[in-house]
Amino acid sequence: MISKNTDFGLLLIRISVGGLMLFHGIAKLLHGISFLVDNMGAFGYAVYIGEVLAPIAILLGFRTRIAAVLLAVTCIVAIAVAHAQDIFSISEHGGYANELLMLYLLGSIGLFFTGAGKYAVSKTNKWD
Repeated sequence: MISKNTDFGLLLIRISVGGLMLFHGIAKLLHGISFLVDNMGAFGYAVYIGEVLAPIAILLGFRTRIAAVLLAVTCIVAIAVAHAQDIFSISEHGGYANELLMLYLLGSIGLFFTGAGKYAVSKTNKWD
């Protein structure tokens, strides 16, 4: 019988959610966020928290639950600001038009409820 390893599963989810979102943050570091600042003012700079710092914290397993909330809020803002027209849309390939953002959003909410697991930099704080 195969035993389950919840902590390894949580590590894979952290790598998926944090690692893949970090690519979005790196792209913004390399190419700028003037389009966000033009639309949102100084709040546009918060994207660096949600798409760079929070994913790094999630990857490391440091204050994962706090980082997951920050990432979830980032996803909600991204849907509301840039993808609101697709909230009830199906893509040309038959999937939900906002499925990628929803995967990040729901994955981060899941990490908020579970925490990072034992394969994490920090495990003793209630926000881990």
